[in-house]
Amino acid sequence: MTNADAPHDIDGWRRRIPLLERTIPLNNCSQSPQTDRTRSAAEAWLDSWNRDGMDWDAWMQEVHLAKAEFARLINASADEVAVTTSVSAATAGVASAIDFARQRDRVVASEAEFPTVGHVWLAHEKYGATVAWAPVPEDGNGMEAWDRVLNRRTRLVSACHGWYQNGLKQDIGAIAERAHAVGAWIYVDAYQTLGTCTVDVKALDLDFLASGALKYLMGTPGIAFLYVRPELVERLHPAVTGWFGRENPFAFDAKTLDWAPAAARFDTGTPPVGPAYVARAGMSIINEIGPARIQAWTDVLSQRLLDGGRERGLELCSPTDVRRKTPSTAFRCADSHDVEHRLRREGILASARGPVIRLAPHYYNTIDDIDTALDALTRILGTA
Repeated sequence: MTNADAPHDIDGWRRRIPLLERTIPLNNCSQSPQTDRTRSAAEAWLDSWNRDGMDWDAWMQEVHLAKAEFARLINASADEVAVTTSVSAATAGVASAIDFARQRDRVVASEAEFPTVGHVWLAHEKYGATVAWAPVPEDGNGMEAWDRVLNRRTRLVSACHGWYQNGLKQDIGAIAERAHAVGAWIYVDAYQTLGTCTVDVKALDLDFLASGALKYLMGTPGIAFLYVRPELVERLHPAVTGWFGRENPFAFDAKTLDWAPAAARFDTGTPPVGPAYVARAGMSIINEIGPARIQAWTDVLSQRLLDGGRERGLELCSPTDVRRKTPSTAFRCADSHDVEHRLRREGILASARGPVIRLAPHYYNTIDDIDTALDALTRILGTA
């Protein structure tokens, strides 16, 4: 397998990422690099602000178009998507819309959840929620852990699509089926997967899906999106709200708490306009190439990381089957932050998380990038 076998024009796309002239970004599980398209989008926003002072209609249209671009990624429509500032805020909005005072007071979360998501559920214990945890099998296979913790008290299941620490990909469709079998909803944090594989909220039968834009969606911090199943909307009244969650935000009626008729009821205050410009541009790249093509190539790079890590004597902490993992591959090390800094000095961007250093390629990375990073990591860890 060579770079020429990629299902997209790697060289063409690489020319659009200035950072590649001086470094190898393999930290896409934390932050993607800037492209000419996202920079142009940011400059369009700044030019508009500088030229017009305010162009409210154009700015709100850009937010809507960002929702539509996100919706295209997940096989939804723009009115099924809310915009927020982070997955933390999206999760808090969903949690605030749930009545935990009745018999269904239980949230069951996977032990692979990113801390922010678990923290939101735990914070709602003071409102009557009870939180239980489903252990994650090492290989991600088997639903026994879920079968043991799900029951008719379960109101919501929280299951990330990809484990941030080691790249394990959970079987979201199977988990959703089990959640619905006991009458529960499912909430999915897709931050670690969206943009690198096909995600169809209709086929997976999901109730909620959230993701920010700064990782594999080639965007920036400050914006995230929340899909809400349209059949649920009328039952949900989030306490985390704001004037954009109203039926008519421009009624300016502080004494009336009505609700937007679709997922927009999960919008809150003035939306993140600048990040929306960048997010739409980044997601348009992913939609143009196609998540299926991106997965085909990142699977090749993942396999190279797995095989090359083993050959060099590195200690793998990720699933060994590329079908069960995100593009991120984790290697154990004593001081991951020190390793991250030392890799950076060699021109390689990696991402430290606890006891592991993560290498996470994307559509623009090459096989040479992988080999260079593994050689540097081997030298740093002293296993050469």
